[in-house]
Amino acid sequence: MRLSPWIRIAALCAATLTASAVLADKPNFSEAVYADGVAWGTKGTTALPAPNEHNRQSFDALYVVTNSNNPQGQLPVSEAAPGNPNYNGGRWFTHSVEWTAEGFMAHGIVPVLMSYADIQEHYYLGHLVITPGSFPGGPPVYFQCPLLPVK
Repeated sequence: MRLSPWIRIAALCAATLTASAVLADKPNFSEAVYADGVAWGTKGTTALPAPNEHNRQSFDALYVVTNSNNPQGQLPVSEAAPGNPNYNGGRWFTHSVEWTAEGFMAHGIVPVLMSYADIQEHYYLGHLVITPGSFPGGPPVYFQCPLLPVK
């Protein structure tokens, strides 16, 4: 069975987060996350505890699409990127995203989502179901992983 790109990204992120301290310090400058329409690299650091009422706003949503059929592959999508005033420095709250039957019927091959605006548009069209939290084998629900320019 061929693994979809999101599974490879989730596995890379999970492996990076659980790697030794020496490996965790090495950034990945290849495309790993879309944010504000741009592909970003990342550097895995650590899983984080769930936020409380005092720091909940310091996490950005990271949308991980679990069932894209686009041959280009679908990277996770952040709600904000560096330079966006809403970016919180790479502290993430994972959200699982699935294309609906209506989304597949409307598109055939679904588009690659590259921004929070793309996520919202397709959600409001009924093309996506968004569930707060991760999925088996996915990234931690809360973690820190800063976005870095792709080189």
